Amino acid sequence: MQEQKTNKSEVSTAFKWFHATSVNGGAMMVAAVLASYLSAYMTDNLGIPAATCSLIMLISTLWDAINDPIMGVIADRTHTRFGRYRTYFLFAPILLMFFSVMIWIDWGFTSSTAKAIYILIMYIGYGMTVTMYTMPQMAILPAAVKSDAERNKIIVMGAGTCAAAFTIGNTFTPQITSFFKGIGFSNGYVPFMAVCGVLAMISFWGLFHTAKGQERYITEPDPNPLKGIGMVLKHGAVWPYILAWVMASMGYGLMFSSSVYYMTYYWQRPDLISTYMLVISIGALISMIVAMPIVVKVFKNAERALIFSQATTIALYLILFFFGKTNFVLLCALTFVASVTGAMQNALVNILVNDTIDYILLVEGKTANGLISSIKGFAQKCGNTVTSSGILAILAISGYVAGDIGGQPKSAMFALNFTKFMLPSITGIILILCVVFGPIKHHRAAIEKMKEEMHANAKNL
Repeated sequence: MQEQKTNKSEVSTAFKWFHATSVNGGAMMVAAVLASYLSAYMTDNLGIPAATCSLIMLISTLWDAINDPIMGVIADRTHTRFGRYRTYFLFAPILLMFFSVMIWIDWGFTSSTAKAIYILIMYIGYGMTVTMYTMPQMAILPAAVKSDAERNKIIVMGAGTCAAAFTIGNTFTPQITSFFKGIGFSNGYVPFMAVCGVLAMISFWGLFHTAKGQERYITEPDPNPLKGIGMVLKHGAVWPYILAWVMASMGYGLMFSSSVYYMTYYWQRPDLISTYMLVISIGALISMIVAMPIVVKVFKNAERALIFSQATTIALYLILFFFGKTNFVLLCALTFVASVTGAMQNALVNILVNDTIDYILLVEGKTANGLISSIKGFAQKCGNTVTSSGILAILAISGYVAGDIGGQPKSAMFALNFTKFMLPSITGIILILCVVFGPIKHHRAAIEKMKEEMHANAKNL
């Protein structure tokens, strides 16, 4: 595979860093807190039944998935003096601040139904805000950069930022919220989310500034949005990647969202939650910053790196499923290695987005950056829906009793172990099959030739 030959970067260093820290900075910290602690907060603090919480997650994340293609269509057809995609970086972080704070405010409702409705409304608002900034953020990268090497460098930078933000949000939330309580806040989640919101504003507004004039590699979309969606989905080569995005979302999410319940009720050691979360988060951090660049370099491309990542993680998870409760040191050691190998899937599948955008441009002669990014977002949200609502549904079916440490039935104990290790093994197997049999890779030579011509034309303008 040949790469465009140029020593000059297509975008500024500031653009790269603001792109890397926008979705993956303060906004990702918010996502980490919600993914790891909201379910337990609803069941254990607000007293909302697990079945109702499952329904909340199902409705909100399902709608979140549905509105992703809508946002992709809107983004591709946006025409303002600020540009096509960068417009949304102005006001989306303000909405992020609002909803991420409001979702944690307890208004003192006595009815669990009223609590559930309030959480549902705020969580839907949060999800729609994430869609509002994620689709344009993904779409603007291939619109500004055609070089695979430079694209992948920016993705790796974002992956490292994501891991750092997720480490903070996933691991240190109990300590951070306790700190804010200690200085006078009744609910530590509220000021923590406000801080994350400010960080997100800085990154997105920085991206807005540095992305000015960078939307170069785009064409006008089909006036009929339904034709645009059909243009992409009619190609069977795209579907394995869509399924891969669903599975990667589930596999990555299960690493974190199942851990609070696992340590609290399966190990019956809530005091070890932060320690175990730290092990996972440091493993994910090393995965993104150190391991993933090495693995991609060794295996030469993202597809083979993704296969290695999942195969290794599956083997470790199977050991942990049968022997994870034998010894806490063993649990932490194997979980750490599994996090190093498994977490990189979250970034590697983003490379498949750019491959899909390039493939559609090759076969159709039209850009669909926002639409394809939204399809990826739709697939990711479908994975989030299955993960967030699925865990709670499995627990509800298994007879889980909220707050009953040491008194869970055997069926619930099995469900806790299954969701922690066996379920992500299943998603990993499906992900491997999607990548191995994905046909887009057979068009790579033609895609590279097309991009070389586009890059040369852009330089001559």
